[in-house]
Amino acid sequence: MSSVTSERAAAPVGLFPHARRVGNLLFLSGIGPRVRGSQDIPGVTLDAAGNVVAKDIVAQCHSVFANVRAILEDAGTTWDRLVDVTVFLTDMKTDFAAYNRLWAEYFADAQPCRTTVEVNCLPTPIAIELKCIATMPEEAP
Repeated sequence: MSSVTSERAAAPVGLFPHARRVGNLLFLSGIGPRVRGSQDIPGVTLDAAGNVVAKDIVAQCHSVFANVRAILEDAGTTWDRLVDVTVFLTDMKTDFAAYNRLWAEYFADAQPCRTTVEVNCLPTPIAIELKCIATMPEEAP
């Protein structure tokens, strides 16, 4: 087993790697839409107490997909090698339609298995998190 840490994706919020490689499989930790090097979350407006007062699921989707892509590439694999994605949304009723539309754009060619569930909250004030499994190319280190 080997750990993968991306210098392009947002840093993990705890003591865990972005991903672990086991054989020809790459298991990504839960990946959110935060921005590398800051606590910024695209599409999120917080009040002085740190409560979410506005969110844009479209901006968060673009950002989380970019973070996942960066981790995959830094691990030596590609977007089209994703085989299974679990998506956690904090507001299925409000956010599912926009997320599902963007999913169809990002995954038009690569169509991994997908499970989408609603959760009460996530560790930071984000509205979406992805848990992914991808395959590694034979020649990957």
